[in-house]
This record gives sequence, C-alpha cells and structure tokens, in this order.
Amino acid sequence: MPDALQFPIIDLSSPDRFSIANLIRQSSNFFSLPIEEKMKLVTKNHRGYTALHAEKLDTTLTTRGDSKESFYIGPLTDDLNQWPLEEDLPSWRCTMETYHQKLLSSVTKLLSLIALSLKLEEDFFEKVGALIEPLAFIRLLHYPGDLNSSSEEIFGASAHSDYGMVTLLVTDGVPGLQICREKSKQPRVWEDVPSMSGAFIVNIGDMMEGWTNGLFRSTLHRVLQPRQDRYSVAFFTNPSKDCIVECLESCCTESCPPRFPPIKAIDYLEERVRLTYGL
Repeated sequence: MPDALQFPIIDLSSPDRFSIANLIRQSSNFFSLPIEEKMKLVTKNHRGYTALHAEKLDTTLTTRGDSKESFYIGPLTDDLNQWPLEEDLPSWRCTMETYHQKLLSSVTKLLSLIALSLKLEEDFFEKVGALIEPLAFIRLLHYPGDLNSSSEEIFGASAHSDYGMVTLLVTDGVPGLQICREKSKQPRVWEDVPSMSGAFIVNIGDMMEGWTNGLFRSTLHRVLQPRQDRYSVAFFTNPSKDCIVECLESCCTESCPPRFPPIKAIDYLEERVRLTYGL
C-alpha cells in the first residue's frame, strides 16, 4: 500500500455535500483574528490554538519551531473543546462539528476496508476497542507565506509521521506538502504531493504501522514554507485511549517477528506530544 493515497471518501458532488471551500474559508476567518483574540483560546487539554513556532515536529532539528499556527478540535463528546464566540465567527462551531461527524463516519468505513485487506473481519478495529471512544481530532492549519527573512532553514511543518491510525487531509491547493517513501534510507528523497479537487490525501499513522508490523508504513511527510498563505485541515484518527496496539498475528512470522512492542494508545500519544512540544 503506498505511503500516501488520494482517496475520494466523501462524495463531494452529492446535493447535500459538505462544502470544503466553506471549511477552508471558516478556518481562514479564525486565523485572521487579532493574535490577542486567538490567544484567548490557547491550547488546553490539547484543544484550541497553537501559535507560530510553538511546536517542532522533527525533534532532531536545532532550529526554532515550525512556521505554522493551528487550532485543535477534539472529540465532540467530552466538552473539552474551545470555541470562538458565535458573534465573532457566525456558524463556525456548527461547521466544525458537522465536519468532525462526517469525517469520523468516513474514517470508520476506511478502517473496515483496511481490515478486509488484511484478511480480518470488517469490524476488527471496533472489536479491539479502537473505536469505542476514538481520539479523533480536527486540526486547522495556517502556514503564513514567506515569513523567513534569515538564512535559517525553517519548515512550515518539519519532517514527521502522524501518530495514530489514519489521517485525512484537505488543502486549499497551495503546494508545499511532500512525502518521503523510503523513510529509513539516507539521503531522503522528497516528492511533492499534488492536490486533487474532490479527494482527500490519506496518510497511514504510526499505530497502524505497529498493528501491521510495517506492512502499512506510516507516511513521513513535511511542509515547505510557502510563498503565499497556505491552509489545510487534517483529521487525525487515534484509537481509544485504552486500546492496546500490538502486532497482528497475520503480520508476523518466525522469520519476521514483531518489530514494535505492544503499547497502550494513550501512552504512545502522550510521549509523542511531549517530544513535539519539548515538555
């Protein structure tokens, strides 16, 4: 299975289609607010606003943090999300909640296809507890255009893989996203990922790589600093916090033993977050 796929999961041509253009526009509206207003919603419980250079996804770099700002929206059932005032951004919350619901439904269908491709039962990921209370997050992303006036190499998002099962990504069409197919080889070879209207970019995450013992590899990717403002929206699907991620019997043999030890989903997520934010 390729590291990154273009996968039309939601039929954007249907009469009741969700408008991706409106989603991007609503995201832009938030990031256009004064910094003082955005900082009122600064991240708590991994929900809310993160400012420019607040994180560094490639922890081996010695440069300052990545050149992007973002906003996290987590599961809709736990009342931990932060929201801009309706009077400031009308329909903003409704737009994001609708998108979260639609994407979670789509990801559930995608995971059933992945299970079938592994010769497992269609509802395998439900049976192992991954979808009891999945830690599914929207991340709105804004990469400001050409901010770097120094000679220091700064990325919009430095090289990393996503943490969970699968990620669905839409963009505004501005280029910058790149993938590395052979992440263990040096020097790394980077390829541009084109944007396709009516399709999502699908990334495999680290925990899916762990389940499949590397049969499905997590996608090493990065975003170059764009010359113009760039907007994207990622939907990260992580297993329920108590789900144990361990190599599937069908993905290991005596000659190919498990490459990753079993781990509880929340433990892996918390360690990755700690490293990303230098906690």
